[in-house]
Amino acid sequence: MFINGEWIDSSSGQTFDVLNPATGEVLGQVPDGGTEDAIAAIDAAYEAGRSWSSSTAYERADLLQRAWQLMTERADELARLMTSEQGKPLKASQFEVGYGADFVRWYAEEARRITGDWLPSGRKDQRFLSIKQPVGVVAAVTPWNYPMSMLTRKMAPALAAGCTMVLKPAEATPLSAKAIFDIFTDAGFPPGVINMVTTSNPAPVGDVFTSDARVAKLTFTGSTEVGRLLAAKAGASLQRVSVELGGHAPFIVYPDADPLNAAKGAAALKFLNAGQACISPNRLYVHRDAADGFIDMLTKRVNGLVTGNGMTEGVGVGPLVDESAVAKVSAQVEDARAKGAGVPVGGKRLTADGLDNGFFYAPTVLTGVRPEMTIYREETFGPVAPVVIYDDVDQVIEMANDTNYGLAAYVYTQDMKTALTAFEQLRFGIVGINDVNPTSAAVPFGGMGDSGIGREGGHEGIAEYLETKTAGISLR
Repeated sequence: MFINGEWIDSSSGQTFDVLNPATGEVLGQVPDGGTEDAIAAIDAAYEAGRSWSSSTAYERADLLQRAWQLMTERADELARLMTSEQGKPLKASQFEVGYGADFVRWYAEEARRITGDWLPSGRKDQRFLSIKQPVGVVAAVTPWNYPMSMLTRKMAPALAAGCTMVLKPAEATPLSAKAIFDIFTDAGFPPGVINMVTTSNPAPVGDVFTSDARVAKLTFTGSTEVGRLLAAKAGASLQRVSVELGGHAPFIVYPDADPLNAAKGAAALKFLNAGQACISPNRLYVHRDAADGFIDMLTKRVNGLVTGNGMTEGVGVGPLVDESAVAKVSAQVEDARAKGAGVPVGGKRLTADGLDNGFFYAPTVLTGVRPEMTIYREETFGPVAPVVIYDDVDQVIEMANDTNYGLAAYVYTQDMKTALTAFEQLRFGIVGINDVNPTSAAVPFGGMGDSGIGREGGHEGIAEYLETKTAGISLR
């Protein structure tokens, strides 16, 4: 663990193993922290915040810029570590390192853009001054599916704002978090500004994060179930909260769209990170007029995907995170099959050709998916593309909005009116229009409903870590 500028053991002396999900190999051990360690980390962050909060924007920006440079220089080793620990193909890991570095560079620049306002008054002898100040200690909980970029997306704006941080990384990917902390330490961030507690049992650490009065904000990315629990506990302490949760993204193909282009986009996005992305399309609504061409191209693309160890050249789909993830995907596919869905490709666990020690599921296409199937209602988080054929263009938005999730949605059409109408009517925080990569460090990311509260990225991302303070000044 990393507390007050030092790598230390847990107070209990216990450790837990970190596994490669492709091979089952033990990559290493990390400290198994608990309540005492979380409190010690908050102690360090709180004390460091006394001086860090008064550092200049230029000082913070320079340190973040240096961290970006180091992250860029170490990109190859970071990517290889991520693939070993998380499983995604090496090219995908390389892309994520670049994406994660972009947040560091963006918020190095945003640090200098924190401004206030000189506000008018109804009285001639009065003036108002409004300024932005850091909220204080931030507790962060990050996921395993994007173990580096989801960390920098929280760290960079928090540090740019002048906050200090305590991190609890995902149990499956603590080594990726450690590598990022090494970079920020080497960049020169003072002791106590960033702290990390690793644990195999997150509940006690989460309880400390949400109950310690010195923690001003909780930021979490993960499942809706856990997000609800943490947000409820944080609410009791009146902590500021931002949570980025699950999704159930619709992918709408209108009758005027090019079905082949749409199918290529769907295949590229759906099987990214083996489908383990919160913005992954989970319901592919294809108009009947475009269905045959779309399904044929999608099936062809999926048939061409190579599943295996992400370190192997040519592999496009890696393993799922663990055994329970394989079981969930398998259960959804079998439920759909039993209720009449077609399975033109995939639909099984992969164990041949050396994959038996990993958590691999074949890239799968389901056709004839209907509302009574579990996969229609629940997020899959796996390499399965469920195709729903629709007839009524006027009803497809209503079908897409028929979920409590509201993170991402996708629209394929060649008509601008159709595109803008869909953009306005879809109840999702992110909408890709003929675009399967509608994200960037420079734009806000977040959802509605059960998909979360708050935004990360863009100008909104740093606002989550700032308080507004107003002074009324009398000129009498």
